[in-house]
Amino acid sequence: MENKPFIELVKHRTSCRAYEPKPVPRAHLELMLEAASLAPSACNKQPWRFAVVQDETVRMRLIDESFLTGIPMRWAVNAGAIIALGMERSVVTHKVATKISGVDYPLLDLGIAGEHLVLQAEELGLGTCWIGWIKPKKVRTIVGWPKSIEPVSLITVGWPATDERNHRSRLSAEETTRWI
Repeated sequence: MENKPFIELVKHRTSCRAYEPKPVPRAHLELMLEAASLAPSACNKQPWRFAVVQDETVRMRLIDESFLTGIPMRWAVNAGAIIALGMERSVVTHKVATKISGVDYPLLDLGIAGEHLVLQAEELGLGTCWIGWIKPKKVRTIVGWPKSIEPVSLITVGWPATDERNHRSRLSAEETTRWI
């Protein structure tokens, strides 16, 4: 696969909601996780935790039991993997800093790591979709995390069923930026 300039990679990446029903190679998933692990974090505490679910039975449990009701997401069935993103909340420096500043640094850190992961997937030709519409306690139970890890989102990963992606209109940098 030919490397794209970074801006082209970012422009092409979108939420994928139609997957080919085929597995994602472990080497691809490992590369995605390596990219995520290289993300910067406050005080270098790296509060992210990942659970990679490839087993079909467990993926179906996540889809059937851990998505909030109201928005059907049966499209996730064909994703080759679902990656649970969790936040380790036992890090004292994050708790103290958050109380003082009001900024949830671990959540910011997790967002950066997750974005590294999905951009690496895009470079590999994989589609991804962040899902925040979840029941954290159900996710924790299904992936076997201890109570110190707070599930934040799920990311479906797989081979896009089509090259035609639904690129919703985005506000331009000009519309979202104030120069001072």
